Amino acid sequence: MPEIAPRPLAELTTLRAGGTPARMVEATTAEELVDIMRGLWSAHEPWLVVGGGSNLLVGDEPFDGTVVLVRTHGIERLPDPRDGYARVRVQAGHDWDALVAYTVAEGLGGIAAMSGIPGTAGAAPVQNIGAYGQELVQTLTEVELLDEATGDVSTVPAADLALGFRTSVLKHHYGSVPLRPAVVLSITLDLPIRGHGERVVTGPQLRAALGLEADQAVTLEWIRETVLATRARKGMVLDDADADTWSAGSFFQNAIVSAAFARTLPAECPRWPLAPELDPVVVIPLDRFDGVVAPIVSSEPDVKVSAAWLIEHSGLRKGFKLPRSRAALSSKHALAVTNRGNATAEELAELARFIQGRVQSEFGLLLQPEPVLVGVEL
Repeated sequence: MPEIAPRPLAELTTLRAGGTPARMVEATTAEELVDIMRGLWSAHEPWLVVGGGSNLLVGDEPFDGTVVLVRTHGIERLPDPRDGYARVRVQAGHDWDALVAYTVAEGLGGIAAMSGIPGTAGAAPVQNIGAYGQELVQTLTEVELLDEATGDVSTVPAADLALGFRTSVLKHHYGSVPLRPAVVLSITLDLPIRGHGERVVTGPQLRAALGLEADQAVTLEWIRETVLATRARKGMVLDDADADTWSAGSFFQNAIVSAAFARTLPAECPRWPLAPELDPVVVIPLDRFDGVVAPIVSSEPDVKVSAAWLIEHSGLRKGFKLPRSRAALSSKHALAVTNRGNATAEELAELARFIQGRVQSEFGLLLQPEPVLVGVEL
């Protein structure tokens, strides 16, 4: 087993918090990763897999187990069964933004709007990453998984992962365990071949974020550069010199609520229906028609509401911090809990709990954390 000297998890996570584990190993190939995990599972040892460390808040106490650093990398072009598409298989430890840069350089679309998202390719399907109207579910074809229950390696279609808004069967949600405990070994994407010329952006959310007219054409390179600049202005691109980026990105998920609940929120709270509201169609076979048509029951789609707006309008402005705390909201983005320098995991958690309480008191809604919490309670 490729064991290395343990390092504090504060050095390996973007929130810069976390104690030193008892053991640490590094996997540089998929085969090493499989062997390491099978060994830990057979020995029933506590374990924690860490890729880019961008979606983790780890407690201050030493982790009593083995931390597995996933350092696999590589992109493989594969034949695609569909004309006009390219298929790429990416190793789990490959840096996500490096993958996006590769696809843009190759003239491949589908993920340019997700430029600048920190972390690794293997973490991407776990919470179905997304930004500005693009989500991984739109391009993910399959993943290669190592199942904890059996120790088997299998190729699983994306349709079997229950990919939803920042969720999947692989995600360890706060207060629960994954529906399918497994380690991602690789992901496979089908990406449209766009080339390097200008094209009209079809997604309305992406057009709005980029300030584009409905018929305005731009290149993939322009989309990537503009998204990176937009994220940087919000402190959402990692920068060692900027404490506003010492975070896990958006700490709380945008809330998914019923349309009825959404109407109880102030009208100015940003919201987006999750599905179009269509008129239901009822088909009755002629041999069963008795001349009576039952009333049609129509249901409204759920609504996604802005967690950042809820936080700011509960009285917690950008830069807010508790007295004597080294944790604060980003001065650029109210959804990012940041480490202003040597903050403990408990200080970060204390601020998160305070935010939850204020939003719940003001709007009756309990925000859910987006990062995985290990040894920390909210």
